[in-house]
Amino acid sequence: MTWTPRRRTTRVAAALAVATMTAALGACGGGSDGPAATGDASNVEGVDDGTTLTLWTRAPLEAQANLLVDAYNASHDNQVELTVVPNDDYVAKVGAAAGSGDLPDLFAADVVYLPNWTSAGLFSDITERIGNLDYADQINPAVLDAGTYEDQQYVLPFVLDLSVMFYNKDLYREAGLDPEQGPTTLTEFRDQALAVQALNKPDTYGTYFGGNCGGCGVFTWFPMLWASGEEVLEDDGTTANLASDTAQDVYGIWRDLEDAGAIAPGAADETGATWTAAFQEGQIGVMPYPATLLQTADETVDVGVTAIPGIDGGTSTFVGGDGLGISKDSDTPDQAWNFMQWLMSEDAQVEVLAANNVTPARADFLDNSYATDPRVQLINEVSTAADSQTPIALNFQQAFNAVGSPWSTLFRNQVFGDASTLEADNEAITEALQQ
Repeated sequence: MTWTPRRRTTRVAAALAVATMTAALGACGGGSDGPAATGDASNVEGVDDGTTLTLWTRAPLEAQANLLVDAYNASHDNQVELTVVPNDDYVAKVGAAAGSGDLPDLFAADVVYLPNWTSAGLFSDITERIGNLDYADQINPAVLDAGTYEDQQYVLPFVLDLSVMFYNKDLYREAGLDPEQGPTTLTEFRDQALAVQALNKPDTYGTYFGGNCGGCGVFTWFPMLWASGEEVLEDDGTTANLASDTAQDVYGIWRDLEDAGAIAPGAADETGATWTAAFQEGQIGVMPYPATLLQTADETVDVGVTAIPGIDGGTSTFVGGDGLGISKDSDTPDQAWNFMQWLMSEDAQVEVLAANNVTPARADFLDNSYATDPRVQLINEVSTAADSQTPIALNFQQAFNAVGSPWSTLFRNQVFGDASTLEADNEAITEALQQ
């Protein structure tokens, strides 16, 4: 997941595109029995012989993708032609191309779509290629796991997007809070948000969240559960575990804030298009936030950063962003692999991504010459924390991200509505996961 603010139609299109993808794959047989690129997996570096490669990515990753492609093209004989697809159209475009056998050599996929797309046979198996890398154990495991199907690996991390906690140091000072100490437990999060609310400043509130955005809730609330030692999914992603005592404690924190009037108005209707704006305008004390927006938020707010905590401590993040794989339709898998293995190199991970405030996808590059800001160091560290995860479920979109998803219903009821529906709402998520 990459949580760049977007229009409501994104989630509408994504929901409709699931049907498009299913139909397209059905037309070509779908599944993992279709053609897949092979090549010489023993060639660790791949082939750089002047081949023109095609790569597709979603618009939210356009800036990072352009930086990577430009750097690769400037240093290699192979040349990558990048196509940036509007986020609303991406799933449908991939589905249509998969059905007609016209996928590009390389294409990126939101991590939550990886289980669906790998099981559908859209990517080439690169298990042996990854295994031949002497730094394979340094690659972010959450993305690798999301791109693994039946013990075979299909993707490497493309661009990471992480969730953390941002707080406004100026508002903390005004509220008598330590501006260098953000919340380390969810109880502290609630209490600090209430302290900011107690300032009674016009248009200033303790916290905010996307209260009508299932994906925003996944990105920022799942880590609160993971940091509390709780799993949100069971049985290989087919059963929801979102009605537990721990989950109720998390929801209770947010219900307390709502009852106190500490959640900024509009949260209940926030579909995700503007969920980060109020903090950037200096109106919010503390809230979970996309780490990739630190540089932007820093332009208007004195930003403090801490990891998303659990009820009594712990740290976690949603390891989001995109994975990148070689498509089943590529005729030049060795050349495509040359780009992918370069993507994991220091030239790409440090000199391109870290230099532009993106967390590297290799643990041995997290401590680098560009990570001088303690906030960036914290973000990098939490990317590989023990409780940081990417949730894996074949029907994730329908259960969590789609407009009106059962997950959206659950957390809206817990914060704004009838909390007694929790068991039924959790069961509705399980039913969606098992469709």
